[in-house]
Amino acid sequence: MSGLLLFFIALHFAAPSLAASSRALQKQLDTLIDNGGYILSRNNRVIIAHKPDTLFSPASIWKIATSAEALHILGRNYRFPTDFYLDSSNNLYIKGHGDPLLISEEISDIAVLFKENGLTSINNIYLDDTDFQLESRGSGAGTSLNPYDAADNALAVNFNTIFIDKKKDGSITSAEPQTPFLPLMLEKGRNLKPGRHRITIAHRGAESLRLAGELFRAILAQQDIRCSGTISPGKVPMNLVIFQRHYSIKLDEIIRQMLLYSNNFMANQLFLACGAKAEGIPATWEKGKKTLNNFLLDEIGLNKGNCRVEEGSGLSRKNKISLRAMLKVLDYFKDNRGLLERKNGLLLKSGTLSNVFSYAGYFSTPGNLDSFVIILNQNTNNRDKILSLITGHQFTGGHVPSGNGNH
Repeated sequence: MSGLLLFFIALHFAAPSLAASSRALQKQLDTLIDNGGYILSRNNRVIIAHKPDTLFSPASIWKIATSAEALHILGRNYRFPTDFYLDSSNNLYIKGHGDPLLISEEISDIAVLFKENGLTSINNIYLDDTDFQLESRGSGAGTSLNPYDAADNALAVNFNTIFIDKKKDGSITSAEPQTPFLPLMLEKGRNLKPGRHRITIAHRGAESLRLAGELFRAILAQQDIRCSGTISPGKVPMNLVIFQRHYSIKLDEIIRQMLLYSNNFMANQLFLACGAKAEGIPATWEKGKKTLNNFLLDEIGLNKGNCRVEEGSGLSRKNKISLRAMLKVLDYFKDNRGLLERKNGLLLKSGTLSNVFSYAGYFSTPGNLDSFVIILNQNTNNRDKILSLITGHQFTGGHVPSGNGNH
């Protein structure tokens, strides 16, 4: 059934304001779409749709699918562990398991516990990221300094980014109080203009581990734990027992923050962790793709032709999904809709790439919870206008970032 025919059939079930102005509404909508579509459902019935079965690149609304997968496979109460070991020479081994939120504040808590457990000095720091074996960057990721291009890693801190403040005299400091100055900041900020810069440093695994090691060493020093040795990659020896284990916040709160800030790094950490859970350690991109694809087909009930999985954040344009399939994802996610941001009376996730503009979410009408998806793969961003027309909500999404980042 064509999207246009569906639209006119749907008017019998739509609000009176839609039915009364159907021709004018259709004319308005037609002028806003060069390549894209929309779909709106009420009580599990599609009431308005345009090109509901065409595959489009979804951008960051794809993160809803990854969130649904993570809640199903890992569980909403799951907490990512990070393990710490000490050997007989007082060398510290840190083994990561993919925590997306191993940030300065968490590391400060870890250092306090180290101090309380009697640790006063360590020699070398060895960093074990072998739970992830990523042969390449995630599909769609570039090599820019922008945070949306941050690389994933089993042992990554501060989203694999640093935030620096470069003064006019060339001096460089940390731009956030919870993060001490690190030697890596000086190196990465040397050729930048004065100002504040949040930059990605981890295009190679060695850089990611260097950042982790320097941050741990600096924060341990704040607790008067002396670190006298070197920092290097190193697998935890089989004979060592855990000295301390740190757990992340619960998965549902991780997802809430990931969706709110549309963080690509966090989304792919979840994507990779799900693959490792289903297919075994180490995590790989192929295991992640297989696991999300199986979840969409077997658990949500999509058909093979309705979606194509490449990674978990929506950054890759190779991710494809139809609007009807995305609507099924929303139906599945409905019980977890409170994890989405509320804007102008809507529970909403947006997505933005160059020439990709999308919305997906829910809004309440008397006695109903309506679901909607808008995906535009075109030059002009008309998603706000389309959303206002099909939902009756006056909505302004605000500034749309430029460039190739996924938002």
